[in-house]
Amino acid sequence: MNARTADETTDTGGLWPVPPALPAERRVAFVPMTEADLDLVCEMEKRAYAHPWSVRHFRDSLAAGHPVVLLLGEARPGEVSVSHQDGRVLLGYMVAMRGVDEVHLLNITVSPDHRRQGWGRFLLDALVLWSRGQGAHCLWLEVRESNAPARALYTRYGFHQVGLRKGYYPDGPRDRENAIVMSLLLDRPAPGNVS
Repeated sequence: MNARTADETTDTGGLWPVPPALPAERRVAFVPMTEADLDLVCEMEKRAYAHPWSVRHFRDSLAAGHPVVLLLGEARPGEVSVSHQDGRVLLGYMVAMRGVDEVHLLNITVSPDHRRQGWGRFLLDALVLWSRGQGAHCLWLEVRESNAPARALYTRYGFHQVGLRKGYYPDGPRDRENAIVMSLLLDRPAPGNVS
């Protein structure tokens, strides 16, 4: 794979920092999520998870002023993906929450059509750059105990398990699933990164 540098292939309008390299040659852009995007995002959320966020979760995040961004990519001929209103493909999105000297990742999602292509790490790279720009020293997240692929990605990225929240996630009409609490210190580069 011959990745181009981000400044050759991305457009953020200065609103979101761009990681130094893309996982694939594709023009991408980070754009703020708006109310107009909620149907599209909820459609992808339902395809991505057995227990998706509701439209209310996203609406509340927007109303609270949390950073909520979409990762859009140029559409390719014959590609069957969730398309944004402007014709670009929705590759993923994330929702974060600022705190004092820290950022909490609330939701990070890569389109099921674009998984295992490096977009999850790309989103994390952008979040780390943004968080450092906010003066944060630590990034926090919760992940389902059963979500082995996500836990592996976070561990490879440099996150460490720091706790367990029992019964944190819904898991059916009556059951609950534990959440693994993970953190990443932002004062040093993530493994494999030079940023």
